Amino acid sequence: MKKLVAYITAGYPDKNFTVDLALALGENGVDTLELGVPFSDPVADGPVIEAANQRALEGGFRFADLLEISEKVAPKIDTLWMGYFNPFYQYGMEALLEKAKSISVNGMIIPDVPYEEARVYHSLFENRGLANITFVAPTDGEERIAMITAEARKFIYLVAYAGITGSGKSEDLAPTLAMIKRHTQTPVYVGFGVNEQTAREKVQGADGVIVGSAIVNVLLDDSLSNTQKIAKCCEITRKIKSLINE
Repeated sequence: MKKLVAYITAGYPDKNFTVDLALALGENGVDTLELGVPFSDPVADGPVIEAANQRALEGGFRFADLLEISEKVAPKIDTLWMGYFNPFYQYGMEALLEKAKSISVNGMIIPDVPYEEARVYHSLFENRGLANITFVAPTDGEERIAMITAEARKFIYLVAYAGITGSGKSEDLAPTLAMIKRHTQTPVYVGFGVNEQTAREKVQGADGVIVGSAIVNVLLDDSLSNTQKIAKCCEITRKIKSLINE
């Protein structure tokens, strides 16, 4: 069974909604929740997720809200924190990873910290049994892929194209997938540009997909009630889970 990871923006439109949505997604095809930490300069994200980040911050989101949401969600669905390094660094990485473990969060995805810099924190993750998700891009050569996947945990995040999330570009991932598979047995999930139209194509040769903008776009639709937003997001995840396993 191929896996589905879903990204949502923590605290948007509010904390209670995030909890309700997360738990509902867990019952509608989502295997792992990528709980996004709102940040003022999300450099790897496109306009959809950037807009949700901005709205959450304008609504008063604080890092403590992430912890409160996670305490309610992580024991019930496999949860990772996805965020940019500055808020994590400000909290203190050792203290934060200890907190993550205590509330059942299973790891982090930090897109603005290159492999070489992330190595400094490797033992902090390993000693607590937590994953620091490894990124691979189609521009990486085989030597680099062998190096950065050697200690990969949980899954490898294969960026579907060079660019930002949600732009829907298409790139032949088969050569990169083949290189990864030669060097590790860690599952490979494809992210960036995954939606109901592209999921079946993106998952070819991979072990799962990561969907973000397609869900967050629903959260930004002010014509929908919160109940309708949750229902629509769950419809999307059910469909994608079915598509990737046809």
